Amino acid sequence: MQGKVWKFGDNIDTDLIIAARYLNTSNAEELAKYVMEDADPAFVSKMSKGDIIVAGENFGCGSSREHAPIALKAAGVSAIIAPTFARIFYRNAFNMGLPIFELPEATEIEEGDTVRIDMEAGEIINVSQAKTYKFTPIPAFMQKLVDAGGLIEFAKKELSDRKA
Repeated sequence: MQGKVWKFGDNIDTDLIIAARYLNTSNAEELAKYVMEDADPAFVSKMSKGDIIVAGENFGCGSSREHAPIALKAAGVSAIIAPTFARIFYRNAFNMGLPIFELPEATEIEEGDTVRIDMEAGEIINVSQAKTYKFTPIPAFMQKLVDAGGLIEFAKKELSDRKA
């Protein structure tokens, strides 16, 4: 996983990720058009599929809506790196198959840097700054959710495997 970094600060809540005014749909592609709009109105037009969000403390705080990780993933965000995540967002992200990484040094990464995430080595490599960081390991079950594409896809596979 490698992408350009888009940087946001501390306490980015789910209302900043996807504003409540757009929650009259659960269509992922529709939600993706408005992701991060209240934090950066041009975000969706500037980013490219595969880009990575780096944020400060407590990313995803606020409402427990699943729309936030759905919108981020549908917009093409490949991962989020932050020192800490709100716990409900943490679980919702994995349930939706959006990989997130806890990295205390996340604030050292600058907007526009290119970052590569090596899941096998447990490393986040800032290609632009030639720095390597070890991220907090993702629990094995959570990694299975990401690999499957989210909780629903994981459950479908488990059910299929049991029937076989």
